[in-house]
Amino acid sequence: MPRPIHATIHTDALRHNLARMRRAAPDAKVWAVVKANAYGHGIERVFEGLRGADGFALLDLEEAERVRALGWRGPILLLEGVFEPRDLETCSRLNLWHAVHCDEQIDMLAMHKTHQPHRVFLKLNSGMNRLGFTPQRYRAAWTRLAALPQVEEISMVTHFSDADVEGGIERQLQVFAQATRDLPGERTLSNSAAALRCGGDPAARADWIRPGIAVYGSAPDFPTHDIGHWELRPTMTLASRVIGTQQLQAGDAVGYGSTFRAAGPLRIGVVACGYADGYPRHCGTGTPVLVDGVRTRIIGRVSMDMLSVDLSPVPDAGFGSEVTLWGRAGNGALLPIDEPAQAAGTLGYELMCALAQRVPVAVDSLEGQTQQPNAADAKETQRTQSRQQDG
Repeated sequence: MPRPIHATIHTDALRHNLARMRRAAPDAKVWAVVKANAYGHGIERVFEGLRGADGFALLDLEEAERVRALGWRGPILLLEGVFEPRDLETCSRLNLWHAVHCDEQIDMLAMHKTHQPHRVFLKLNSGMNRLGFTPQRYRAAWTRLAALPQVEEISMVTHFSDADVEGGIERQLQVFAQATRDLPGERTLSNSAAALRCGGDPAARADWIRPGIAVYGSAPDFPTHDIGHWELRPTMTLASRVIGTQQLQAGDAVGYGSTFRAAGPLRIGVVACGYADGYPRHCGTGTPVLVDGVRTRIIGRVSMDMLSVDLSPVPDAGFGSEVTLWGRAGNGALLPIDEPAQAAGTLGYELMCALAQRVPVAVDSLEGQTQQPNAADAKETQRTQSRQQDG
């Protein structure tokens, strides 16, 4: 039989989280952000759960091609816009909307020959200082775009840097309001944190919200709030099984570096999961896991293919017992991805995106019904392997 580690994508949770974001920002349209291959979940795997969105937002033309190939005919937004002039030809062919954040992108549009004018989202640098025009230059950029026959409609976009803390969007909201005053066009400002925390404010929710991490069942302001507080559900489960046990005595060490020594008799389980599967090596002793749906802890260092867990809270566990590294256990118990991420000193985003290629992924399309990897998954695997070989 294959090695027991596997991931499951929960379509029901994707639908639930998308609906939750709609409730958070009433009357706003919703971009489902599927950049980074849908935060590591796989665009083809999440599409069914997210097709109720008003549009899809992403970065890569290749990913846009994939969304169109799935039959989506609605809006697709390129969040970073185009990178070279020929990208605009693809935007015309696929009817993509795209961000404009610099003079060079306006130059490309001015030289672009097209029979179909473009819908663009002019980006304001309201304080994050990554992409976008400064407030002092924003209106000049808008005026230049408005004069181009290649541009059909201009919308406005910015991105919040501190939406996960109290009062974190106030200054940027003021800057955005001042820079865009009296300019026509739709507006999109709020990411997951802003939509959940401030979606009741019409100025913050604007015309579109852009939820990313919350759609995938991670709390954008953890640990201030967890997914239970925001009524979100995990959309990815990483699970494996116990493949061996050891009975330790006082003083016995576990794993590389002997970083853990038993204080007394202790039964441990060895789990088929390691950093080569995408589980963080920095998750040391105390990181929570579920064994047969019961919360326990990792002990010692995570190695390439294995890690060890304390079986004291689950005395009946043994060879073959289910281990949930994050997500939904078989008995319904939940371990939010934010908890092991916090133990590793990172965010749930990174764990989702770092899931290793060797981990099989299935789709739980309906409550209790799991589909094995399908043709779309196989094609996605081939694409990933090809990119790895090329890179």
